[in-house]
Order: sequence, then structure tokens, then C-alpha cells
Amino acid sequence: MKYINTGHGNELSLDNIQSEPLIVHLVYRLDVGGMENGIVNLINNMPEGKYNHVIICMTYFTDFYKRIKVNNVGIYALEKKEGNDISVYFKLFRLFRKLKPAILHTRNLPTLEGALVGALSGVPFRVHGEHGRDIYDIDGKRLKYAMLRKFCDLFINTYISVSRDLAGWLVRNIGVKQDKVVQIYNGVDSNRFFPATQRVKIQEFPCPEDAVVIGTVGRMQTVKDQLNLVRAFILLKNENPEYENTIRLILIGDGPLLDEARQILRKNGVEYLAWTPGVRNDIARIMQSLDIFVLPSLAEGISNTILEAMASGLPVIATNVGGNPELVINGENGCLVPASSPEAIKEKLLEYIENKESMKNHGISARKQIEKNFTMAVMTNKYMKVYDDLLNSRDDKR
Repeated sequence: MKYINTGHGNELSLDNIQSEPLIVHLVYRLDVGGMENGIVNLINNMPEGKYNHVIICMTYFTDFYKRIKVNNVGIYALEKKEGNDISVYFKLFRLFRKLKPAILHTRNLPTLEGALVGALSGVPFRVHGEHGRDIYDIDGKRLKYAMLRKFCDLFINTYISVSRDLAGWLVRNIGVKQDKVVQIYNGVDSNRFFPATQRVKIQEFPCPEDAVVIGTVGRMQTVKDQLNLVRAFILLKNENPEYENTIRLILIGDGPLLDEARQILRKNGVEYLAWTPGVRNDIARIMQSLDIFVLPSLAEGISNTILEAMASGLPVIATNVGGNPELVINGENGCLVPASSPEAIKEKLLEYIENKESMKNHGISARKQIEKNFTMAVMTNKYMKVYDDLLNSRDDKR
């Protein structure tokens, strides 16, 4: 088991962390990702001294933890082996008994059994967060996962879903009681992500002044379906050769689809129009280098990258899945398209290229929506209310 303590590096003092309620956040791994970014944002934006935090990773953590700005956040990696590694649950049980958290907050399907372990180890309250469907259960209909969720519901006090879509699915499909589900949208740091007065130039990928730069950001995996955007870009270039010198594509992220995306671009002779650098740590700056943001996912909860793009004043083209329609208002701040349809994405890209005024106005509308509904403060206060209501219910029983 690996361990690190942000800001100190030494083992947590249990006397110190028990001076304030301890919240344990259980994740599969702590690496680049929307859900993981949400946890970091939540911890960073909570008032100092309100709670103590520990993050437990079923598998591993990376340097992503360095985005946590709060000192004395303990991070454990249980180093779960591939497949059915029962030993990891015994490690988890012992760690819960040692830390004695007031609240356990599990996230998504891979940590669901943690609620049972938490109950057996005496954790008073168990919260489960639904941030998006699992890659192996994109439509949320696989029977074995539904049965697991129904069983684990016995040990969960409160659910937090990041979209109305997921909240409704929990109630309708899983049978969770309505009063156990709280829906909280992700927030975005609107001070870090903001519209550029003029498009930022990326030194590694120089573009013509009059180019329309199209981009996406996210882990390159099947559920995100970046190949859909790659194929749409190729269609756009082949069917509209007059725009060849004024369109560019940026794909940010690493993962299983990255090599395939590069191969498709190369095979179609358009690699010189695209930039695929992998993971980047300057996403706010990347957003300011774009003109249009595209999210071609097969499934979504509430996309952090859509929120970041909107905060950056970009119009968004997104697939009409999951929570995307709760963010992208068709014809107002962007466009919705069917999943797995390069043709549909190509058509919307072409509309923006041929109507720059619409592209600009949709970006302005996107920023206004962020300022009204999706600030970090709104998100943080709603999470704290869930935690406080649980803790107060324990005090009321004493």
C-alpha cells in the first residue's frame, strides 16, 4: 500500500484529523479525469477547518494529486490487482477501522462495494456519487450491475448524482428511493477558465490567423469516442476543400484511442492539420486557443470539459446523451447531435465556419450560463449541505 500526505509527506496524525469530521473519498484511481478533477475542486474549495479529507484509491494515484492545494490530505493506494482481488477489501476494512471517518463518499460503480465495507467497519454515513455510466455498462441496463446496485443500496444513506439524467435512472431503473437522491451539478473555476480577448497561439501548433480551430479534451477511451470527431473532421476537409487551409483539429488526452486516432489522420493524409500531443497541464490555455469545442461521447454524466469550454466562451457541439442536454442548449450556446454520427458533427462544424457571428454569440451565451448556474461556490455549498445534514442527523439522535 502506497501513501502520501499533501504538503507534508508524513503519516497523518489521527489525533489531528479527528478534531474535525473526516470524510474519506473512495475512488478507483486518482488520475486525469473529470470525476477525479471534481474531487480535487471540491476539496480545494471547501473552507479551511470545515472537514478533514482522505482519498483512498482502489488501485493507484499519479502526480494528479499535486492539483490538491490543501495541506494534510492523506492519499492511500491499495494497489488492487487485476480481476477479483478480494484482499483489497480486507485492506479497506482495516484502513476504515484505523481512520474512523464520519462519512465515506464512494464514486461510481468500481467503488460501490466500499459502501458495504464501510458499513461493516462502522462508518456512520455512506454517500455514493454517480458521475457517469461505467464503460462496461454505458446504457445502465446490465443485469448483474443492477443487482449489485440494488444490494449495495442497503448500505448507502445518500446518493449524489451530477445530472438529472442519472438521478432519474437511479430512481426508475435501480429502485432507489427519491428522497435518498440529491442532484448536484459540477462547478467550474470561472477565474481559471475565461474567454480570451484574442485567440491564444500554441507554439507547438502554429495556425493561420484566419483558421477555425476545433478541439476536444478528455481521456482517449471508447466511451468518449474521439474517433467520431476525427472522422467528422476528415469529412469536413474532403467535402469542403476550400477550407483546407483554414481548419485545424486539436485532440488533448491520452488513452487507448490515441494511436488509432493518429493512424486514421495519417491514413487520410490530414495529420498536418491536427495536433495530438497527449496529456497537457495547460488546459485553460488550450481552451483559449480553440474556436469550437466538440464532445463526441457515447455516454456522459455532466462533463467537466464542456463546463470548462463554456467558461472559456466557446460554443459546444455535443452528442445528445446523458447530461449533455442539461448543459448545451441547442441553438443558444451550442448544438446537440446524435451519438456515433460523424456526418452530424461535420454539418454543425460547417454551420459555424460559415456563420462566425453565430459561433461568437453561442460562446458568449455559454459563458453567461456558467456565471449564472455552474460556479464552484454553488457546487461546494451543495456538497457541504449533504455532509452537514448527515452529521447533524447523528447529533439530533444523541
